[in-house]
Amino acid sequence: MRDIFKSLLFWLVIFICCIGVLIGLNININKTHSIDYTTFLSVINKNEIKKVRINGNYISVVKKDNSRYTTYIPIHDPKLLNKLLSKNVIISGVPPKQPSILFSIFISWFPTLLLIGVWLYFMRQVKNNVGRGISSFGKSKTRIFADKNIKITFSDVAGCDEAKEEVRELVEYLKEPKKFQKLGGKIPKGILMVGPPGTGKTLLAKAIAGEARVSFLTLSGSDFVEMFVGVGASRVRDVFNHARKIAPCIIFIDEIDAVGRQRGSAFGGGNDEREQTLNQMLVEMDGFEGNEGIILIAATNRPDVLDPALLRPGRFDRQVIVSLPDIRGREKILKVHTKNVPLSSDVDIMVIARGTPGFSGADLANLVNESTLYAARFNQKVVSMLHFEYAKDKMLIGTERRSMIMTEIQKELTAYHESGHVIIGRLVPEHDPAHKVTIVPRGRALGITFFLPESDVISLSREKIESQISTLYGGRLAEEIIYGTEKVSTGSVNDIKIATKLARNMVTKWGFSEKLGPLLYTDNDDNDMVFNNILPKARHISDFTASIIDQEIKLLIDKNYNRAKKILQDNLDILHAMKDALMKYETIDAMQIDDLMNRKRVRTPINWDQTD
Repeated sequence: MRDIFKSLLFWLVIFICCIGVLIGLNININKTHSIDYTTFLSVINKNEIKKVRINGNYISVVKKDNSRYTTYIPIHDPKLLNKLLSKNVIISGVPPKQPSILFSIFISWFPTLLLIGVWLYFMRQVKNNVGRGISSFGKSKTRIFADKNIKITFSDVAGCDEAKEEVRELVEYLKEPKKFQKLGGKIPKGILMVGPPGTGKTLLAKAIAGEARVSFLTLSGSDFVEMFVGVGASRVRDVFNHARKIAPCIIFIDEIDAVGRQRGSAFGGGNDEREQTLNQMLVEMDGFEGNEGIILIAATNRPDVLDPALLRPGRFDRQVIVSLPDIRGREKILKVHTKNVPLSSDVDIMVIARGTPGFSGADLANLVNESTLYAARFNQKVVSMLHFEYAKDKMLIGTERRSMIMTEIQKELTAYHESGHVIIGRLVPEHDPAHKVTIVPRGRALGITFFLPESDVISLSREKIESQISTLYGGRLAEEIIYGTEKVSTGSVNDIKIATKLARNMVTKWGFSEKLGPLLYTDNDDNDMVFNNILPKARHISDFTASIIDQEIKLLIDKNYNRAKKILQDNLDILHAMKDALMKYETIDAMQIDDLMNRKRVRTPINWDQTD
C-alpha cells in the first residue's frame, strides 16, 4: 500500500509541474469568440468598434453593442493604428512580460529534470524487484526470527519422541553452557536431521529455538547457489557473521543437499559455484574462527548424496533420524492438529491413526484440514468420524467418481468382487479386519475394500502373507463362482500382480520354500533390474534353479487360491447377502460387515451428508 501511494505521489508531482509550465508560458484556452482579420477590418470601416486591446499579434475587440471577440494579426500592419484612430476607437496595449531568471532556468532544464526523475523512479522499482541491489548481491537471504517471536515448543511437536530426546540436550546447552563447559564437554556444532518429507524436521528445529529462547536464522540450501561463482561463498560468510552478532542462536538450513552434494561427482566435472559454497561452509563450521553459541541444524531426505566432509566429527557431529510416525505417534500428531477443531463425540483418534499407516505429520495435518472443509461444505457445526473417513479416502485413492455411469450388471459384478475380498479377509487367519467396502468408483478403481490394521506392521509371518494372497484372489474367485470362468473380468489385474510379487519374495528373498530353503536368490530391487537391464536369475541362479523357483511360486499361488475358493463356496449365502447390501447402500462399514458375517439383518448406515 505504501509503494502504491509513493507511485501516485510521484506522478501527481509530475502532473503539477507540467501544469505550472503551461501557465508560465501563458498557454491559455481562450473561450472568447474569434473572427478572421478580414472581417475585423470590415467592422472597422463600418465604425462598429468601441475599443480594442492589443497584446502582441492578438487583438481583443469590444463593439459598441458590448459584444466581444478576438482576432489575430497575420502580418505587421502599420496602417492599423491610423484606421482605429480615425474611427475614434479607444486603444490600449499590454506590455510584454519579462520572465524571471529562475523561471527561465526551470523552463530550459525541465525536460532534462523530468527524464532524470523518471529514470530514477524506474531504477528504484528494478532495485526493489531484484532484491537489495547490486551492492548487496552477495548478501544472504536469511530470515531472522527473534526469540520472542518463536512460539513453537516441544509440546507442539509430536510423533518423533526419540528425535526430541536427542536434541533436548541442545536446549540445555543453549540455556546453561557453563554446565557442560565445566567438565570439558563440547556440544555438537551441527545436527543433521534426516527423514522423509513432511515428518517435522523444520518444526523440530523451531521447537529447539523456542525452548531455548534464542534467535533462529533460517534459509534454504538453494538460497546460496547462484549462476556467478563466489556469490554462494559470500552468502555463507554473511550468514555466519549475522549469527556471531546475535549468538547464542540456531542456523537452520533446509534441503542442504542442494549445496552439500559430494564434490566432483557431477557428470562432466564438478560445479564450481556449488563446491566453493560447500568449501566455505566447511571452513565456517570448523575453521580457525570460533563459533561459540552457534548451532547449525540442517535437514535433508537424501543423506546418501552429501559430501563426507560434512558428516565428519566437528561439523555435523550427530544425525537425528526423524522417521515416519508409528501408530502412537500418529495419534499424538492428530491430537495436536485437532486441538482447536470442534469434534463430534463419535470421533476416535486411535481409529484414524490405525487407518493412516505411512502418513507423515504433514499428511495428517492435511487430513484434518480436508475433514474440516468437508464438514463446512455441508454446514456442520462439528467434525464427525465420517468426515475424517471421507478425507482419508480422498487422500488415499481420490474423490468419488459419481459422474461415472455404471450399468446394473457392472455394479453387481463389482459388488460380488469386493464381497469376495471381504469374506476371505474375515475368515483367513492373521488378516487385518475389513474396515469398509464401497462400489463407488474412485480413481481408476470401480470398487475398493479397506482393511484396517490393528497396529503398525514391523514384520510379516508366513501365515499372514499367505492370508493376504488368498484375500487378493477373493474378488476373482467370486466372479468365477457366480458368473463362470467365461465371464471373469480384468478387474483383478492389480490383485494378481501383488499376489505374484508376494509369492516370488517368499521364495527368493524370505526363505519360505521347503525345496529351496532359506537362501537369497536375488539381491536386486526392481529399480536396479530396470537400470541394469539384468534379470535376477541371470546373475546368481542357474536355469534349473529358476525353473524350481517358478514351480514353488505356482504351488504357493495354487494352495492359497484353492483355499479361498473353498471358503467362498462354503459361504455363498453371505456372498449374496453382502452383494445385496452393496447394491442397496453402495458403501458399508465394519459394523454392517459384522452383521453380514454373523448372518444378521444389516443395520442402516448413517447418511454422511446429514450428520450433525
